[in-house]
Amino acid sequence: MFEKSIYIQRRNQLKNQFSEGLLLFLGNDEQPMNYADNAFPFRQDSSFLYYYGIQEPKLAAVIDLDENKEILFGDELTIDEIIWMGRQETLREKCEKSGLSIVLPTKDLQDYLQHALKKNRNIRYLPPYQPTNKIKLLHLLGIPPLEQEKKASVSFIKAVVAQRSIKSKEEITQIESAVNTSVDMHVHAMKMAKEGMKELQIANAIQEIAQNGGGRLAYPTILSVHGEILHNHKQHNTLKKGQLVLNDSGAETAMGYAGDLTRTFPVDLQFSTKQKEIYNIVLKAFNQASAMVAPQVRFLDVHLEACTVLFNGLKEIGLVKGDTAEAVSAGAHTLFFQCGTGHMMGLDVHDMEDLGEQYVGYTGTLKKDTSTFGLKSLRLGKALEAGYVLTVEPGIYFIPELFARWKATNKLADFINYQAVEHYLDFGGVRIEDNYLVTSSGNQRLGNYLAKTVDEIEELRGS
Repeated sequence: MFEKSIYIQRRNQLKNQFSEGLLLFLGNDEQPMNYADNAFPFRQDSSFLYYYGIQEPKLAAVIDLDENKEILFGDELTIDEIIWMGRQETLREKCEKSGLSIVLPTKDLQDYLQHALKKNRNIRYLPPYQPTNKIKLLHLLGIPPLEQEKKASVSFIKAVVAQRSIKSKEEITQIESAVNTSVDMHVHAMKMAKEGMKELQIANAIQEIAQNGGGRLAYPTILSVHGEILHNHKQHNTLKKGQLVLNDSGAETAMGYAGDLTRTFPVDLQFSTKQKEIYNIVLKAFNQASAMVAPQVRFLDVHLEACTVLFNGLKEIGLVKGDTAEAVSAGAHTLFFQCGTGHMMGLDVHDMEDLGEQYVGYTGTLKKDTSTFGLKSLRLGKALEAGYVLTVEPGIYFIPELFARWKATNKLADFINYQAVEHYLDFGGVRIEDNYLVTSSGNQRLGNYLAKTVDEIEELRGS
């Protein structure tokens, strides 16, 4: 946990955004794999973690603005739990580290909320995503699960998003620690990969590094010779000569902060001419997009710059044609680049995605203007502010199924050289990704440097 004063200050800042009512936080529960006592590794809700720092299941908290109280609801371990799990720090001891003095049993939460409802007091909550918390909200407030998202407090969501978006120096230290462990994971992957090896062997090796760093993986590793599958979590392929390996993986610190890096490298010790051409197009887009990251710059414009550079590069090698501005406006680049150029990052690898992309990544009507294919997958579009942490991750992906659909209707044929693209359908994909802090004067790449150019990667592959 951070120092007690940090959690107190965070809650005080939040309280200052409201004049009345209750703010309800539901912590996460353990989630069973196949029966109740065999659970997935526990991960606390990130907003609960941000304001309270306690990484234990079955907790809830209320900030009562009308009565000026902060209450945590939870139960101490029973003797049966101590027998199976051992004596641990008590809940009251953990609450003391969070600056909380009032701790009540879980069973008292419903009565407390019902008493507030009878007085017509406003109870604000954040949109739940765990099924158990949806059931709890039904039990506590009588709101059916299908209505809970639309009845979640928009003012509460916006206040949390505004606060969590600006990272403190303590948070930056945590994120850099996660990124540094992620760099170690990627270096190891590039050094160990060789022909005949299973993707799973590499994925397992880098998971060990993440856990040896004191935390865990920030998200399921994407490591595949089929890099054209954007979120490919299957790792059953055997590495063969002539293929590219796309590794999108990151570590999470023990306090929950994420790193998120991607590198693409050849199974051979060197890139082929064809691989090098595509890789350098992506690298140029990455360099120009990341250079734009600065306060007041819309990330939508960073994305469109990446799309423009990608299209121009593909035009130079004959895969596309025509006026670049017209082509990007028409979406011709999305045959090759279907996703967004980046997203916010922090306590979640896609920071605060549970609170709603329209609040986290966009303002006003901007999201409504980006609902077309390609743009609809851009998680961040709004103007950047100092203190934001985000990813920059352009890519080129040759997806045979998407190509077949476009070709069948001759879609955007004024811009696509279909006959030339045919020769790339077994290519896979290339993505390059680093993590950045927006500073008052521009940006700062976070963490240790990770090989990025063709020469640097080939040198690392051969070491």
